[in-house]
This record gives sequence, C-alpha cells and structure tokens, in this order.
Amino acid sequence: MLIDNHNRQINYLRLAVTDRCNLRCNYCMPSEGIDFVKNDKLLSIKELSQVSRILVDQGIDKIRITGGEPFVRKDLMVLLRELSEMKGLDDISVTTNATLIGPYIDELKELGIKNVNVSLDSINRETFERITRRKQFDTVHNNLIRLITEGFNVRINFIVLDGQNEQDILPILELMKHYNVSVRFLEEMPFNGGSKNFVAIKWNHKAILEHIIKEYPNFEKLVSPATSTSVNYKIQGHKGTFGIIPSFSRTFCGSCNRLRVTATGDVITCLYGKPKANLRDIMRKASAEKNVKNAILEAVGNRAKTGFEAQNEHSTTVFDSSMTSIGG
Repeated sequence: MLIDNHNRQINYLRLAVTDRCNLRCNYCMPSEGIDFVKNDKLLSIKELSQVSRILVDQGIDKIRITGGEPFVRKDLMVLLRELSEMKGLDDISVTTNATLIGPYIDELKELGIKNVNVSLDSINRETFERITRRKQFDTVHNNLIRLITEGFNVRINFIVLDGQNEQDILPILELMKHYNVSVRFLEEMPFNGGSKNFVAIKWNHKAILEHIIKEYPNFEKLVSPATSTSVNYKIQGHKGTFGIIPSFSRTFCGSCNRLRVTATGDVITCLYGKPKANLRDIMRKASAEKNVKNAILEAVGNRAKTGFEAQNEHSTTVFDSSMTSIGG
C-alpha cells in the first residue's frame, strides 16, 4: 500500500504510453505541434509492463492508459493484453480522442476493458475542427456512438474554453440525455505548450454549474467516491449524468489518490508540480526493480499537499509543457 506524507492512499496510476497526438488542439499545443521525444527516450512496452507490475505490487489497483493519444502507439494492445492478465489490477481504463480506437474496440471488449474516456470538446463539426485543427469529426462521432451502443462505460471529457465552445455545453447534455453516459466538464488548464498567456479562467466550476442549472433546474447532486475529481449531478429525465471537474480551481486535492508516469518515465505526483524521478533511467540500470520501488516510495513520501503548493515549484503560471507530454 502506498501512503503519501499527507496520509493519502495512492492506488490509481495514470500511465502515458506516448507523448504524440494526431490532433493539434489549440488549448494543448501550438499549431506546429511540440518537439516530440525520440523513440529511444520512450518507455518500451516491456518497460511499461514492468513499471505497472512493480506499482501493482506496491498497491496500485487501477491503471488508466493515456497519452498523447494512446492508439497512436501501434503496439499498445500488447501492453493492454499483459495488463489484463496482471493479478491485483482490478481496473484498466483508457483515455482517447476516439480517432483511432475503431479497429481495437472488439479486442478491448474481449479483454474486459470497458471504461473509456473520450475527449470531445464540441459536438459541432465546425467548432470541433477549429479547436482540433483536424477534420476528424465523423470518425470521432462514429466511434463514440459505437462505444456507447456496444456497452462500454463511456465518459465524455469536455474542456470548457471561453469564446470557443461554451455554446455546446447545453446541446451536448441534450444530445446525451438518452444514453447512459457521463458528460464531464473540465476547467481549462495552463498546460498548453506555452501557446497563450494564462492567469485566470472565466468558465470555472461555479460558472459551468450556474450555466447548466438555468436551463435544467430540476437536478440532483449525486454521491461520489471520496477520491472523485468530479462533482456529479443527474438531471431529471436524463438517462446519463454530468460532472464538473475543477481542474484549475483544484478543490479535490485533499483526497487525491493518483500518481502519473509519463511516456518518458517521469514520475509526477501532482499535475501542477515538477517530475520527482525518472524511471526510464532507473529501469535501464542494474537493480532496476528495487530502485524503481525506492524511487516511487520517495516520490510518494514527498508530495505537495495541494496543486497550488506544487505550482510553487515553477516560476510561471504559463507552462511550457503540453498536456500531451505530461500524461493527459
């Protein structure tokens, strides 16, 4: 069992398998993209599996596969097959932009991997293409509908962007009301590859909720797990639910149960903080397993209490790093 220095149990790993993405979302990176790392700097599938096993032995029982876009990595299913057989790992989930997942849906079902988060910031073609800078709307829409209708536990992650997609907040709830889907609205975060200044946000969690309940006043707040990052609600007459994630306001830090390992092996104990160790370098030297375990214990034992405290490790409020490089 991993317990941090603030007595929080860490049982959830967000494991990035690549820093690459086939979209160029304007809140994530500049239009020309970022400098993606060379392949030899990425953890191999074997190393990703080894890191996962070590962490499961230390008490991790949930792993979410992230990127970049995970399915950019051609050998991803090799890792997922190995994880699906790992004793002690109770929950495997994937976060994807749903552009490339189509050919793998059947095998995901066979492996029992049913929890899929789909990043979707607009249900309008023009807005989608303007945000993503790519013409993938039909592919995303078709794969999303397939995931929903074939029984996956789908959560849609919708980052609310001032002046870009707020007009889609209510329509996406209306569209999804007939499906057992959770639409989760996220505050925008400053991990945009330095593509714009970032001081404050208009669409914080309070503003998002106020906007929704004006249209849907008959709603109830749901009981959520103590470690949930989202505050969840159900609108009367809707089959699905919606949630709001205060990712910039950071109101959930007190119950944080997660650890991140990037595609290059960096251990990140808080999204807003700096990496605490690099497992790739450790894995490629002698006594790898022992030293990985020690590095994890040291990192977990020195976590910031909140995201605001972690941010003090940086000298700026605008991060040069992109979300695609730090694990989604």
